[in-house]
Amino acid sequence: MIAEAGRTEQRQRSLPARVMAYFSIGMALHSEGSYEDVFAQLTDGLSWTTGWVQSWSPPTKSAIFQARSRLGYEPLRDLFARVARPVARVDTPGSWLAGRRLVAIDGTCVDVPDTPGNAEFFGRPPSSRGEKSAFPQARLVAVAECGTHAVFDAAIGPCSTSEIELARDLAGRLEPGMLVLADRGLYGFKLWSRAAATGADLLWRVKTTLRPRHVQTLADGSWLARIVPTSGLNRASTPPLNVRVVDYTIDDGRDNPEQYRLLTTILDPDQASATELASAYAQRWEIESVFDELKSHQRGPRAVLRSKSPDLVQQEIWGHLCCHYAIRTLMLDAAIQSGHDPDRMSFVAALRITRRSLSHSSFPPSRP
Repeated sequence: MIAEAGRTEQRQRSLPARVMAYFSIGMALHSEGSYEDVFAQLTDGLSWTTGWVQSWSPPTKSAIFQARSRLGYEPLRDLFARVARPVARVDTPGSWLAGRRLVAIDGTCVDVPDTPGNAEFFGRPPSSRGEKSAFPQARLVAVAECGTHAVFDAAIGPCSTSEIELARDLAGRLEPGMLVLADRGLYGFKLWSRAAATGADLLWRVKTTLRPRHVQTLADGSWLARIVPTSGLNRASTPPLNVRVVDYTIDDGRDNPEQYRLLTTILDPDQASATELASAYAQRWEIESVFDELKSHQRGPRAVLRSKSPDLVQQEIWGHLCCHYAIRTLMLDAAIQSGHDPDRMSFVAALRITRRSLSHSSFPPSRP
């Protein structure tokens, strides 16, 4: 990935690009540590994996910063793209419906340091009373397995870029055999069409004000319908798409329970009933837990990323994604060996164990 990204060194350096790629992942694992502390943890692990044939002298903070800048973010992005894959097995609990792999797509924002470069590139979210937000923010949109919490695709951009815009490339990389869950904020006819064209099945919540054209009511209470674009220059000539609609409420004791409307590409109720689809949609919340793992535990609660330039912010986020994927892969291995549901295992405990054992392991993700 380093050579493909054009980051290969022209001369021998004390901090080669390969080491700095590992450092970016180690920096995510030890997000509260200084550059020097992270490097000390990392080099112990690298020395151990080479049988102590290689060793590294402690570099200065300035040298590490310059080496990070030379590396850029592309090698970490490409490493994640090459390694991150869905990992659930056929017997992994909470991972499947009607032979389809349950995955969810959603977005979140991450605070980044308040520097002129970050503010110009990432922008600030709007705040009440016309006041300026405290920090610029990067937007992250990700696709994660519901049963394992493994993030296997992601896009990063400014907070001024909408989730729908960032999700376009991700939607085009979905695959047949997936059942993709999404909340109502993501729905749009163009994005739905792009995602459905991949052959993946979709189960997306939409606003109840969206009124598809009724075609047929089915025995399980769901109904077949056609959807059309509601905006755009060519909407009148755009062919409608066939969908199935599931309407339901959840009896949670409130006088006015919230109404849900789901659209799905699974048109045959014999493959998945309305009740099964409504139950499966609840798995969408697993991606919220993924973001909590990344932001509250791996990064640290209410913590701001450390990188002061847009390139290094992106490098840091890709490092966090690689780190999280590696931990979740280890957790799945442990769940398989112990016969547990990986969703029920403690990410905090796994993170603590991984931090403790880094100096005697080959931690960075290294397998497709």
